[in-house]
Amino acid sequence: MKLQSFLHGGVPAWGVREGEQVRLMTTYWPDVSSALAAGPASLAQAAREPGTVLKSGGLQFLPPIVAPRKILCVGLNYGRHLMETGRELPTHPSIFIRYVDSLVGHQQPVWRPQASAKLDFEAELAVVIGRGGRHIPAERALEHVAGYTCMAENSVRDFQKHNAQVTPGKNFERSGALGPWLVTADELPDPTALRVRSYLNGELMQDGAVSDLIFSIPTLIAYISAFTPLAPGDVIATGTPEGVGAARQPPRFLCEGDLFEVEIDGVGRLSNPVINEPIDQG
Repeated sequence: MKLQSFLHGGVPAWGVREGEQVRLMTTYWPDVSSALAAGPASLAQAAREPGTVLKSGGLQFLPPIVAPRKILCVGLNYGRHLMETGRELPTHPSIFIRYVDSLVGHQQPVWRPQASAKLDFEAELAVVIGRGGRHIPAERALEHVAGYTCMAENSVRDFQKHNAQVTPGKNFERSGALGPWLVTADELPDPTALRVRSYLNGELMQDGAVSDLIFSIPTLIAYISAFTPLAPGDVIATGTPEGVGAARQPPRFLCEGDLFEVEIDGVGRLSNPVINEPIDQG
């Protein structure tokens, strides 16, 4: 199933995407996270019931998980991307946090910040937790995955490198995106078979195999759940492949008027125009 969040009558809603239509599901659970907490069997049963069907064309996309309790991201997790940065092979995953207001939905504008001209593009596979827990063993970790979505986990490179903590460069308002929807895990039984691609104005920028991850998805879930409880709807961004703008000669950063897209086979294509951050008039 494809689970899509959107505005309906100016109010956040969600539903099951069926071709060019969306079956409204808010009569069962208020949001996708609540539906995931109910479990895949309950979700599948509700999706089979008759209900309101909307045309998808007029809906404004929201991130599939509108307000995840946690957004955890992994840095330098593709072997080829690590090579292009010249860094040494890490012994543990590099984990940082993103805030909810740093991400927008499919087709919504990403902001190039006023404070920097170095907004870099990063395409990523994002994992969404369905069954929470602590101390989840790696061999059981995929049982806790509800599904997958695309993330534009873009970085403001100069702010990212002000010091050892990357938090400022990863959390500018509306600097990244998530979507277009969540594809449930039963449709993607082997995430290592996926490829993550990005396009800038139609030109291929990144093309990496998920099998190139240094720390696999089960390893990441086991590591993260060792220090913090995971809950339904939590998002884990697994890292970006090689080809980012900062590693190019000359560097290539996002500018107003650009269109950045993340494509993952079997998941979808996340598309976002880039605009300059509006000037705050106070």
